[in-house]
Amino acid sequence: MAAAGEGTPSSRGPRRDPPRRPPRNGYGVYVYPNSFFRYEGEWKAGRKHGHGKLLFKDGSYYEGAFVDGEITGEGRRHWAWSGDTFSGQFVLGEPQGYGVMEYKAGGCYEGEVSHGMREGHGFLVDRDGQVYQGSFHDNKRHGPGQMLFQNGDKYDGDWVRDRRQGHGVLRCADGSTYKWHSDVFSGLGSMAHCSGVTYYGLWINGHPAEQATRIVILGPEVMEVAQGSPFSVNVQLLQDHGEIAKSESGRVLQISAGVRYVQLSAYSEVNFFKVDRDNQETLIQTPFGFECIPYPVSSPAAGVPGPRAAKGGAEADVPLPRGDLELHLGALHGQEDTPGGLLARGHAPHCPGACQRVEQGCAEFTDVLLGPPPPGYHPFLFLDSLHKAGGRSRGGLHPRGTPPTAQEPPGGSRPEGRATEEQAAAAHLGEYVLMIRDVTTPPFLGRRLPPAFKHLRVVAKRAGQPPHVLEEGPEASSSWQAAHSCTPEPPAPR
Repeated sequence: MAAAGEGTPSSRGPRRDPPRRPPRNGYGVYVYPNSFFRYEGEWKAGRKHGHGKLLFKDGSYYEGAFVDGEITGEGRRHWAWSGDTFSGQFVLGEPQGYGVMEYKAGGCYEGEVSHGMREGHGFLVDRDGQVYQGSFHDNKRHGPGQMLFQNGDKYDGDWVRDRRQGHGVLRCADGSTYKWHSDVFSGLGSMAHCSGVTYYGLWINGHPAEQATRIVILGPEVMEVAQGSPFSVNVQLLQDHGEIAKSESGRVLQISAGVRYVQLSAYSEVNFFKVDRDNQETLIQTPFGFECIPYPVSSPAAGVPGPRAAKGGAEADVPLPRGDLELHLGALHGQEDTPGGLLARGHAPHCPGACQRVEQGCAEFTDVLLGPPPPGYHPFLFLDSLHKAGGRSRGGLHPRGTPPTAQEPPGGSRPEGRATEEQAAAAHLGEYVLMIRDVTTPPFLGRRLPPAFKHLRVVAKRAGQPPHVLEEGPEASSSWQAAHSCTPEPPAPR
C-alpha cells in the first residue's frame, strides 16, 4: 500500500502552480493573490521593472514600461469598461504628459494630458468629425482655440468650459462672419453676412437684438409730386420698438411703383387707360383702400454693389448694373414674404438700378421718376368734372378692360386733345403707389422685411417748383401707420 501510494504522485508528474512570491530578477509571470492582476514581464529585485504587460480580470490591460513596480514611462493602456485606449506617457499608473486617446464612441485626442485628463494644448476630433485645436483644462475646451464644424463653419476665439465665450470670430461656410464677446452669441458683437449685410450691436441667445423688423417711407401720408419732376424718397429700417436700426447696414432695397386702378362707376366700360390684353396684369392690393397695377419707375444713380463674400479675410464687391433702369411691380409677383397675397406671380428678384443698400438703418432714392405709360397702356382723358373738383385728374388702369366707347359718355365727358410733348413723356396726373421692398439675397438670417408703401399723387407742375423730397417730420409716424393700417382710405371724390 505504502509503495503504491508513494508511486501515485510521481506518475502524474510535478505540479506547476504560479509562484506565491514574485520573481526576483529577469523575466517571469506572476498572478497576484486576489487573482485580479496578472503580470508577465521583466523583474528587478522582486519588483516589476522594465517592459511588461499587466492584465486585469475584467479585460483591461497595460503594456509598456515599469519602474520600481509602478506604471511609469511609455506604454499603452486599455479600459475594458469604456473601450477607450491611451498610448503615450504614464506616471504612477496615470496618463501624464503627451499621448493619443482613442475613443470607442468615435474620435480621438492627441496632445497634453494630466492625471488622465486633457490638459494643455491638444488636437481633438469628435465622433462627428468636427476638429478642435487649442487649449484644454479639466478635460474641456478652455482658453484660445479653433474649431472646424461639420457644416464647414470655423470658429477662432476664446472658450470657457467647452463653450464659445469671450472674444471670437465665427466664419460660416456661406461666407458670413460673426464677431462677439462676453458669451456665446450674447453681448456686443458683429456679423458680416454673405449677402453683404453687416450687423454690429447687441446679441441675445444667438440672435441680434437690434435688427430691423420693418421698412418705413418717411414723409406725409399722401405725397404730392409735380408731373414730370424727379423726386427723392427717404427710407428707414425700424426695430420692433420704433428705434432706427442703426446697427444694420447692407440690406438691398428696391423701389417700384403702381398706378391706381380706377373704373368709373357710372359707365363701367369707360376707363382712364385701356390696357392691351397682352399686357394685362394682376391687380395689386394696397393698404390705402384701392388697387393698382404695375407702373414703371426709375432711379438713375441707384446702382448698388453686389454681395460681399469673405474668404481669407478679404471681401469682394460684385457690382450690379447701373443706369436709368425701369422697374415694374410685375417683377414683384409671387414672393412668399409679402403679406396678404400682395404679389401673385413672376420671377426671382434681381437688383438693377432702382436699388439702394442701407447704411446704418437709412437709405435714400434720389432722382426717382415716374415715366410715361409703358407700351400697351393707352391713355384716355376725361377731365371736365375732375377739373371742376379741383384741377386734378386721377389716373387709372383697367387690365382686363375693353376699348372705350367712341360716343360721348353720359354727363358730357369728352376726351380732350393731345397732351403737350412734355406731358406725353411723363406720368399722367393721378394717384400712384410707391413700394420699397427688401430684395437682399440670400435673405439676411433667413428672412426679408415686409414691403412698405407710400401713397403718391401726381399733380400739375407749377413754375419753379423744386423736386419733392420726403423728409422726416411729425407726419412720418402717421405715414407708416397708414401704410400698415387695415382701414382703407376713403375713396377719392369722383
